[in-house]
Amino acid sequence: MPSFDVVSKVDMQEIDNAVNQTVKEIEQRFDFKGTHNEVTLEKDAIVLLGADDYKLQAIVDILKGKLVRRSVSPKNFDYGKKEPASGGAVRQRVGIVQGIDKEKGKDIIKAIKDSKLKVQPQIMEDQVRVTGKKIDDLQEVIQLLKTKDFGIELQFVNMRS
Repeated sequence: MPSFDVVSKVDMQEIDNAVNQTVKEIEQRFDFKGTHNEVTLEKDAIVLLGADDYKLQAIVDILKGKLVRRSVSPKNFDYGKKEPASGGAVRQRVGIVQGIDKEKGKDIIKAIKDSKLKVQPQIMEDQVRVTGKKIDDLQEVIQLLKTKDFGIELQFVNMRS
């Protein structure tokens, strides 16, 4: 029976490259000279440290630009609150969203079921598997999901016939 998986994954290598480019640009820019600013990639987040609020916002803008150029969707990031750090600096944690959580999975399944297409969606851990008798129905589901906004970037993988 034909099927495909709906996933939300981020290429960590592209994020690493974007972080490195951001650090390089911060080191070269005149408005950052003589101040302490950091961009650090952790396992599931990027930690930004700016000398002040203005510099932190500039770092966020630079990072977003680098990520978009590397085809990493801004929807895959959860920008946390700005927190004060030592020496008047400001810190912000940017969470990297991987996978589809249960709530978003339910929203995706509801959208598929509301379309009345003859397919069966089901949540499998952090992805949604859609099966159906006809590949045309599966392709219609993909087109349907591309038109909707679930707040995360969706990819469609493992198309089997």
